[in-house]
Amino acid sequence: MESSRLASIIFVFYTIILSIRSINCTENNNLVTNQPALFVFGDSLFDAGNNNYINTTTNFQSNFPPYGQTFFKFPTGRVSDGRLIPDFIAEKAQLPLIPPNLQPINGSNQFPYGVSFASAGAGSLAGTFPGMVIDLGTQLNSFKNVERRLRSELGDVKAKRVFSRAVYLFSIGSNDLFYPLTANSSLFQSNTKEKFVDFVIGNTTSVIEEVYKMGGRKFGFLNVGAYDCAPAALILDATNIGSCNKLVTELIDLHNKKFPDALRRLQRKLSGFRYALHDYHTSLLERINNPSKYGFKEGKMGCCGSGPLRGINTCGGRMGQSYELCENVTDYLFFDSSHLTEKAHRQIAELFWSGPPNVTGPYNLKALF
Repeated sequence: MESSRLASIIFVFYTIILSIRSINCTENNNLVTNQPALFVFGDSLFDAGNNNYINTTTNFQSNFPPYGQTFFKFPTGRVSDGRLIPDFIAEKAQLPLIPPNLQPINGSNQFPYGVSFASAGAGSLAGTFPGMVIDLGTQLNSFKNVERRLRSELGDVKAKRVFSRAVYLFSIGSNDLFYPLTANSSLFQSNTKEKFVDFVIGNTTSVIEEVYKMGGRKFGFLNVGAYDCAPAALILDATNIGSCNKLVTELIDLHNKKFPDALRRLQRKLSGFRYALHDYHTSLLERINNPSKYGFKEGKMGCCGSGPLRGINTCGGRMGQSYELCENVTDYLFFDSSHLTEKAHRQIAELFWSGPPNVTGPYNLKALF
């Protein structure tokens, strides 16, 4: 517990130093009016450490070694050995690291740069891992609190400018599609697969519309990655280790077919709505199947974990269990049983930032910023 608290203190100090360094480059007032902020919503792919501060289990936390070992040299709560996709996007947008919303000293003076509401394990549906994570609807409520604070402190005119110029990143949906495998989801059991996916997408688009009503105009989305072929999924069928999970594959394919249609409907409906949708599923699957093409030696085994393919979620000794850790993390696509290495995040962020229209479209994030 003491080491975890010390790591959190160090991370807070590190975030402050980065913020001060960025502020020294330009007057804060100019930044508020001229620099687009970054607001982050989603799951473990984007969680900068919010789950450090909620009452949950270690299954949904990563505030212990070896998480964070590569870049930060200590655990920050990010589910990786280092930085996540939003960290690289912030760097490209000349912003400091975007802090987690629940970070205790996260003062309002940091909000003009943006804030992350993402929570590892979160879903679009409130019934996905209920009571253990911060679902997308609750993340929206937290954003509304930030909006009220900014309007109070900056005034309506400046706050409106912050929200209209900001970019809003979303990574959500994969946990909703996996949850029926781990629990009796009444919503899943009582609907066809297609209707269930419609519920997930419907909840997501409802949140997007709420952000739009609050002034948001520029959005970035990842579709659901090929997590049916992650180490954790590859070992679900003990009789066929190494095969992607067919049920999840079907749900992911349905989601990724329907989600672009939903975004196009929003674009027709909402004046000024612009977005970047990165085909994360294809990007990830290509690296799983052809790791050497992208500079990896291993695309299907985790660097950290236990059991076949290190696909059991014991990284860091979760629940007091032993685990294995690879020698060279840069050889691996996956850091643990379901989450990528910093090296992989950097590659995906590059595609999200400046990929061509067949990879990230109709805009990329560079164009939106």
